Amino acid sequence: MKEVAEHANVSLSTVSYVVNNSGPVAADRRARVLAAVRELRYTPNEAARRLKRRSALAIGLFVPDLVNQFFALLAQGVERAASERDVLVVLSASEGNDETETRNARLLRSQRVDGVIYLSGTWASTSSLLELTSLGPVVLVDERRPGLDLPAVLSDGRRGAREIARYVLDQGHETVAVIAGPASSWTAEQRLAGYREAFAALGHDPDQLNVFVGDYYQGSGRELAAQALAGAARKRPTALLCANDLMAIGALEYCKAAGLRVPEDVSIVGFDDIPVAGLLTPRLTTVSQPAVEMGYRATTILLDLIKGGSVQTDEFLPVSLQIRDSVVPPAR
Repeated sequence: MKEVAEHANVSLSTVSYVVNNSGPVAADRRARVLAAVRELRYTPNEAARRLKRRSALAIGLFVPDLVNQFFALLAQGVERAASERDVLVVLSASEGNDETETRNARLLRSQRVDGVIYLSGTWASTSSLLELTSLGPVVLVDERRPGLDLPAVLSDGRRGAREIARYVLDQGHETVAVIAGPASSWTAEQRLAGYREAFAALGHDPDQLNVFVGDYYQGSGRELAAQALAGAARKRPTALLCANDLMAIGALEYCKAAGLRVPEDVSIVGFDDIPVAGLLTPRLTTVSQPAVEMGYRATTILLDLIKGGSVQTDEFLPVSLQIRDSVVPPAR
């Protein structure tokens, strides 16, 4: 900044006012400073600015991956809220590996980010999350962690699962199988509870529901659809409730490979409403989560916490049922 001031023949405070947009500067002086900045290729020292301002300039974002469009949309919301406040987002994708997540947590700690938005792909472990809480505030997205008092931005997934299961049952399906998410995932637990509630509400025994536990990835949807639909045609399920869209896509793949027509032979539903869901053949009936808004709200809450604010309760965002082409009444 001293070199810029000398080059532009202005005071150091004038350069600071221009660079930080923090004070009035005459137009001719501003032009000279900006010209000097370009000519000298001056870049502000963010670490020094952070220490001086005592404000958040970097936050971490933990997601399982960006292959699932839901996580990509959530990251879009985080980036949108952060950019509005001139905050850098450091992204970490664990690929569902606990060792990778723990290592990345330690790297973030060395970078001294001011807080973290956390959506894990390793539901069985909290070691990385405990590592991250030492950095500063942590806000969970689309999950809760028992035993850890952390704020969370969630969707009303239980209600969404209940509504989509009710829709499938209202079409006349009686033999239904569920391709659920990981048993250790709070989100998967909520969706399974919603399916069971819909069955109970219509007089079905929820304990008779055939549940196949997957991992939210496309491959497990394909493999578990093969298991669920094995056996004689008269005994197999006429509908599959998949706990996310990726597993539903895997189930669609299996049905096409096995010569089963969707929805004529088997109806399939998903959860999340990722962009590709409406482009499939048939177009996927699913539950829409406000992924971008969830990321945006989580970032807003995190930055408020960094500034000393407090969060009293979790925040739930509404979901909606998207009825498309992948469900019809079962063949008689």
